[in-house]
Amino acid sequence: MKRENTLWRPATAASLDWTEGGEPRSSHFGDVYYSRDNGRQESQYVFLQGNGLPQRWQNWPAGRFCIAETGFGTGLNFLLTWQAWLATPAPRPDLHYVSIEKYPLRQQELARALAAWPELAPLAKVLLRHYPGLVPGQHRLLLEQGQVTLDLWWEDIADALGDLASPGRPLVDAWYLDGFAPARNEAMWEEGVLQSVGALSRPGATFSTFTAAGQVRRQLAAAGFSVERVAGYGRKRECLRGRMAQPPLCGQLRDSDTPWDIPATTPGRPQQAIVVGAGLAGCSAAWALARRGVEVFLLEHGTLAAGGSGNNQGILYTRLSRRHSALTDFSLQSYRFSTELYGDMFASGRLRRGIDGALCGSFHQSDNADEMAALAGVLPAVPELAQVLDPLQASAIVGIQQPAAGYWFPRSGWLHPAALCRVLAAHPNIHLLENCGRITLEPMASGWRASNDSGQAWQADCAVVATGTASSDATSLDWLPLQIIRGQTTELASHTKLGELRAALCHEGYVAPARDGSHCIGASFNLEDTGPDLQAADHRDNLEKLARAVPAWREILAGLDPAGLAGRVGYRCASPDYLPMVGPVPDRQAFMQQFAGLRQNARQPIPARGSYLPGLFLSTAHGSRGLTSAPLAAELLASQACGEPPPLSRELVRALAPARFIIRDLSRNRI
Repeated sequence: MKRENTLWRPATAASLDWTEGGEPRSSHFGDVYYSRDNGRQESQYVFLQGNGLPQRWQNWPAGRFCIAETGFGTGLNFLLTWQAWLATPAPRPDLHYVSIEKYPLRQQELARALAAWPELAPLAKVLLRHYPGLVPGQHRLLLEQGQVTLDLWWEDIADALGDLASPGRPLVDAWYLDGFAPARNEAMWEEGVLQSVGALSRPGATFSTFTAAGQVRRQLAAAGFSVERVAGYGRKRECLRGRMAQPPLCGQLRDSDTPWDIPATTPGRPQQAIVVGAGLAGCSAAWALARRGVEVFLLEHGTLAAGGSGNNQGILYTRLSRRHSALTDFSLQSYRFSTELYGDMFASGRLRRGIDGALCGSFHQSDNADEMAALAGVLPAVPELAQVLDPLQASAIVGIQQPAAGYWFPRSGWLHPAALCRVLAAHPNIHLLENCGRITLEPMASGWRASNDSGQAWQADCAVVATGTASSDATSLDWLPLQIIRGQTTELASHTKLGELRAALCHEGYVAPARDGSHCIGASFNLEDTGPDLQAADHRDNLEKLARAVPAWREILAGLDPAGLAGRVGYRCASPDYLPMVGPVPDRQAFMQQFAGLRQNARQPIPARGSYLPGLFLSTAHGSRGLTSAPLAAELLASQACGEPPPLSRELVRALAPARFIIRDLSRNRI
């Protein structure tokens, strides 16, 4: 799924018409989404009963059960599975549900279709609130306090399953093969698709499907399943069920691949983890691991969120572009994930509106008229993501006069980063230890050991380095190409005029509605300066940028003495390509030997998997966007550590992998 430099477009929506009975019908495939007789009972019979659910969840030996579905459709199968999971008494495994859909329904169509099942209304309401609409890519939804994970891949089925299967790691315990009938949608039942189904199946995995087509039966048998024909539902005479009998060799890589991003060896699921650094990246990683039942020691040199995560206010920022890129796609997908996560935290009361933040929306000024014109033609399909506004429209929404057009992000807003870190670190599986001083990590025969100069020590199966600008000080990470960028914020006491601001505003800097009577504005961007002291010149620069963005405030701002203003100095940690570094830590010397051939020919495929330091992970270089990027980065890291389906495509996983810089430098013959 390589999209780099292709035009950014929303996912192609399903083309629907509606039967006289009110059922949705695909006008593209000429088939209904569920039975006219009783769609709910048919789904329960074919898919849940066909896979032995929910009985298999009782005494399930693992902590998580993974279901994969070909064709999300109306979401009926997922809601029925979720409902059955809720009715299963504890102990039960967490539920991970991966569904792939090339033509997703629009949100209003999904709501209309699910209205046919009033008994599912409470769950449907939650699904609709989190539904990603037509934003392209992969979307992770956390439900039931993270015990239910729904991954929605708006992708072609062959591309998505091939992508998931390419690392060669079986992930799935049960399959719902629910594409439209083979005669109407052949692509869903191609041999390559069903081979990927087999490759992704764990030993003993099951499948069920409504079809009984002979070709499908033969291809599933060839993919390693024992297949049986059983009575179908209603007027359907037969359907197919099966169990993985002979797992095939999985993860056959394309000849053009150099699988440096896939670890040659995979440690088992950790029971304990050490996370070094209690800022946004570290707290997010600790929380993602703790939710999976991992006991986490969260170690901080100083105090929680005292480093780059210590500003009074931060903005949920994302990036729009008329073309796909790894930076754009990760920015959008991480933005959607973080806004949903924070929305749940506000709804539950864990974050307090107006004190810890507010999802009040944000307006981003832009002077790129061509880009805005191009995106104005496609954003109406995803109004929940962003809209292009002219200055008059922007002024009405933001509450202050705007001199420029730009983008309105209705689900964005601001947060107090330290409050978020406190919420994340409060998980009962996390042991937060502050003021540890200098922390040293060293490998053990099995796992990692952290120690400090006071003689304290901690041991765990795996370790995560999330120390921002200090990440390169850790074991075997001195090669990281980190950029350290000084930033200074300025605190402004709220004023009658400034108090009119109703949403966050991004320009050359940023400003948000007041928190505790004060606005945090900024921030300066100094590559060369590392001085820790507040500088009047940087305060003046912050004020001047804000005055250009809000001319109505110019007189007020001009009357302030920069030398007398409060603020804060922090240090952003960025990478050369402005994407975070997230994932397992490579063994640099082994990489240089394994992939030395790239020095002579950067395009040649080298069929070797990467050598990684067992159980060591990294999450750093989030720059000024850690509020947006850290939560999804943590999900990726935890999925890798625990052997779960990833929340991102392999293309994006590679784009975030710390090892990409070793491969880059070898390909350019720099090392």
